[in-house]
Amino acid sequence: MKQSEIKFAVNLDENNIPEAIQWEATDGGTDGKMEAKSIMLSIWDPKENNSLRIDLWTKDMTVDEMKLFFHQTLVSMSDTFEKATGDDKMAGDMKDFCQYFAEKLNLYNQ
Repeated sequence: MKQSEIKFAVNLDENNIPEAIQWEATDGGTDGKMEAKSIMLSIWDPKENNSLRIDLWTKDMTVDEMKLFFHQTLVSMSDTFEKATGDDKMAGDMKDFCQYFAEKLNLYNQ
């Protein structure tokens, strides 16, 4: 059986605030470590029937970047929801919310 790895490295300051985030994946199509400013990782725990989360962002990530990151993550989640469940109606509702989110934050009219 093939095994793939995804690795994250987080450099912290003296107050344990992320200063830099790097990632690499064996099947990621990249050469070496890639820089990132934020990670949102969700893991499903089948024993607890609950999701576990890791949310990290570097102190130099701007609020505007975070707003875009959230919007793009929400759009991706709606796509994944549709693909995983086949529930195109709810996925459409989620995408409607994504559009509302972008409009309220004036994300693409700057």
